[in-house]
Amino acid sequence: MSDPSPQDTSTTFGFRSVDERERQGLVNRVFATVAERYDLMNDLMSGGLHRLWKDDLIAQLNPPRDQRAFRLLDVAGGTGDVTLRYARASGPNASAVLCDISPEMIAVGRRRIEEAGLTARITFAEGNAEALPFPDRSFDAYTIAFGIRNVTHIDKALAEAFRVLKIGGHFLCLEFSEVQVPILDRLYDFHSFEVIPRLGQAIAGEAAPYRYLVESIRKFPNQEKFAAMVRSAGFDRVSYRNLTGGVAAIHSGWKI
Repeated sequence: MSDPSPQDTSTTFGFRSVDERERQGLVNRVFATVAERYDLMNDLMSGGLHRLWKDDLIAQLNPPRDQRAFRLLDVAGGTGDVTLRYARASGPNASAVLCDISPEMIAVGRRRIEEAGLTARITFAEGNAEALPFPDRSFDAYTIAFGIRNVTHIDKALAEAFRVLKIGGHFLCLEFSEVQVPILDRLYDFHSFEVIPRLGQAIAGEAAPYRYLVESIRKFPNQEKFAAMVRSAGFDRVSYRNLTGGVAAIHSGWKI
């Protein structure tokens, strides 16, 4: 009897096929490279639309504005865009943990949050979305914005989101998705593959990290497929809402 063939451990890094054991390190290097110019490049790449999308995410989260305690986990929180919006929109007893696997991104987020005078309500944790360093049922809400497509095993990240949420907890994911408007899809492809890498080279001095970010968007499951993954993780009342014709989408689920 012949020996069993070795298990295939390949996965994608953008349009490349790599060993899944190498992928997280490659992703980490991308964000270590772009951390200091990440927010500027987001503005240039999206024409500022990412700001409106993140505002929309917080509006859908609808954190309490009164004296109630409420705890958010912002995974892949990076430079603090979502965490800052949450803190400014919520009441004095609302708190948040900004969690990211990249120490370089956390350093930028920490600096911004210190400048905003919000360190009393926001703490930081370096951690992998696939193995979060928090106990079960620790948080009232979980957000992840433009981060889950960079995770090697999305199903594990979703399972961890479910685990750390309290009963009644809200999962919200803002992510690039499949454009569903004719003509806009072709314009978006041109902007993504022709304009964004050139912007990366001109502004950040690196085209390759931004080429990966664009390619990772195309490899990410579309709206219906990702919604099915959220349901498979155990979430109820799963829904999504397209933004800007499907350039991005907000996915929602509840732990009931």
